[in-house]
Amino acid sequence: MCYPNVVTIDGPAGSGKTTLGKMLADYLGYLFFDTGVMYRAVAYAALEEGIDLTDEEAVSQLAERLTIDVLPPSLEDGRTADILIDGEDVTWKIRLPEVDRSVSQISTYPKVRQALGRQQRRIGSQGKVVMIGRDIGTVILPEAELKVYLDASVEERARRRFAELSVKDASVVLDDVRHTIEERDRIDSTRSIAPLKPAEDSVLLDTDGLTIQEAFVQLVELVQRRCDQRRNDRGENHSLPD
Repeated sequence: MCYPNVVTIDGPAGSGKTTLGKMLADYLGYLFFDTGVMYRAVAYAALEEGIDLTDEEAVSQLAERLTIDVLPPSLEDGRTADILIDGEDVTWKIRLPEVDRSVSQISTYPKVRQALGRQQRRIGSQGKVVMIGRDIGTVILPEAELKVYLDASVEERARRRFAELSVKDASVVLDDVRHTIEERDRIDSTRSIAPLKPAEDSVLLDTDGLTIQEAFVQLVELVQRRCDQRRNDRGENHSLPD
């Protein structure tokens, strides 16, 4: 196999990580692992157990004792992976609106991030995975062979998220979406533990003005170049899948 065993994709909200990461995982035949689902899992479990989400210590203790697994999808119902909490399938339960409103807060808790980081490394170290998030290349898997940092302007990201949300809710306002993204950027980039930033050896891919397909082509080219480099270094003759 000449292509990287692990590909990490970091970047701010709305940069295209989920769509492009899933496309690349399908292309390579890898597991797609959006690490954000682990924070959703903790938020869901806390709500189910009646834990006050402002109680940082209680939420952190919960994160320590949960076993969260991310597996290839077992059902063709739109899921990109199976999400399990202590063996229970919670793939769609972690997408409930009340979880949406809670996940940003708990993602700032240092002990939660540390606990989930260990679980993310456990899954990532198995290989054949495309992992997306905000600190994957810098903290979780800094040894990954290919690290990509996706970026786009706030205006571009707000337009994309607005187009996505307005399909389900006609009352969505573009300015509100932009404000939400700006606030998420502020939280992600200023937190004391694992702030959002490119890894020193990551490859920057700016998706401003690019269609999803154009950005995907560039992403595949990055993988191909890394593959070519490995073949040159080791004299291998493998190639990417058609």
